[in-house]
Amino acid sequence: MDIKTILSKVDHTLLLPGSSWAQIKELLDDGMKYSVASCCIPPHYVKQAVEYVGGKLPICTVIGFPNGYNLREVKVFETERALADGAEEIDMVINIAMVKNANYDYVEEEIKAIKAVCEEKILKVIVETVLLSEEEKVKLCNVVSSSGADYIKTSTGFASGGATFADVELFKKHVEAHVKIKAAGGISSLEDAEKFIELGAERLGTSKIVKILKNGEAGQGY
Repeated sequence: MDIKTILSKVDHTLLLPGSSWAQIKELLDDGMKYSVASCCIPPHYVKQAVEYVGGKLPICTVIGFPNGYNLREVKVFETERALADGAEEIDMVINIAMVKNANYDYVEEEIKAIKAVCEEKILKVIVETVLLSEEEKVKLCNVVSSSGADYIKTSTGFASGGATFADVELFKKHVEAHVKIKAAGGISSLEDAEKFIELGAERLGTSKIVKILKNGEAGQGY
């Protein structure tokens, strides 16, 4: 698979708590250089990042991150503020406790409330697969399909595990055709990135692919 094709599906990501503006700026510079799908950064930096890239790169940020147990109203406010600051894509974490309580109506209504704020902006729904049973994963495929969200996303990268090939295959089987898939967490090689795309992932949340290119391990002739 052509390296530019892989990069066009990468959400180049830096969400560590101690990330400085210098590190975010480097991420944005790399994102623009390598023509990634977006750069995904903490909400605090969205406005500054949008001004810095000047429309050359979509800015993505996270809502209810990484645990998802914020009140719905808080997540809606976070989303409103992120969009006002110029974010073009939103990655929200569902309330996983409500999944464990089998309160799927709550989960769906929360997603719908955030999508209503996003309107035409892209909303990706993080379900944190490592914490879910197979039955819960399938049910959430149905919930996300009914919610109006644009993507179902595997993981935050902050739990005990990340994206797996099996989870992307399961998503592809159970989400409706209008829902795209984002694999995130632990994607650390071009081979894995290509496999996730082949299995149906339209986006990859990772910082490693661009680092591989920068380190000269691949991408000659980019």
